[in-house]
Amino acid sequence: MRRFLLGAVCALSAVYTPAKAETDWQQLGGGRLITNDVLFDLQDRWQTGSVATSRVFGERWTGELPNAPFELLELRILGQVMAPGNLRDPEPGDRPWAGALSAGLHTHFAYHGIALSMGADLVATGPQTGLDDFQTALHDAIGIAPARISTLDAQIGNDFWPSAVFEAAHEFRLGEKTRVRPFFEARAGVETLARVGVDVTVGRFGLGELMVRDPVTGHRYRAIEAPKPGASWVFGGDVAYVESSVFLPEDRGLVLTEARTRLRAGVQLQGVHNGLFYGVTYLAPEFEAQLEGQVTGSLRIDFEF
Repeated sequence: MRRFLLGAVCALSAVYTPAKAETDWQQLGGGRLITNDVLFDLQDRWQTGSVATSRVFGERWTGELPNAPFELLELRILGQVMAPGNLRDPEPGDRPWAGALSAGLHTHFAYHGIALSMGADLVATGPQTGLDDFQTALHDAIGIAPARISTLDAQIGNDFWPSAVFEAAHEFRLGEKTRVRPFFEARAGVETLARVGVDVTVGRFGLGELMVRDPVTGHRYRAIEAPKPGASWVFGGDVAYVESSVFLPEDRGLVLTEARTRLRAGVQLQGVHNGLFYGVTYLAPEFEAQLEGQVTGSLRIDFEF
């Protein structure tokens, strides 16, 4: 699956030639989502924190996906920290500390009513990311004991991982306020997996907007906005078969769980100028020695002055 997915993305990129080289492109929007387990269960473990951010470029946004790839391009950056259950005294067999920074280019389009997204990222891991020093400095600043040096010395090492992702989805409307959106996702590279799931939205959140998926929680956040005042609720879940994960190496005795499950819910409160999204996600155990799941919180605040 890894070779097929990487090959498909590279091949489509290679054969594409812009039809209008003279077209004036512009930034059409941007989005972000902050996720941390402190935002819900006040822990500091496993999928402990991430920041996803996107910038979208193109000629124009009509409120709907274009019918061809590469008419919308999303620059996506993700910073992610994973940690054992106890930073000071990890249990034998727990996951190693890991920091990852990725940057990539993705495109979004529609084909016969199917929403498609595909792209490639370059993922850097290890101390070269500086995320270990950042977490230590942050913990020192707020008075929380940082990870022991021995914990950080055992972290996932320096490397670069070309990665690719593909998603296909179709949205169904149930009445005026409810939308159901089943999806399929495949990833290859730093983690190789196949995932199926569904997103449910009650309200106007996302209508006429470009929504992109946070890789850690599965929550979708705005990358091109068309805010509509009011409250909306989102629910979702998915299950993945994981073939391999750089963050959970077999040579350290870690055994991947047969299925990786996520369940999520959130609320978008939107005013005329300001908005707030808060979501929670249950992440089931990712490896066999992880005896319980965790719940993380995700936050985005939009203010206009």
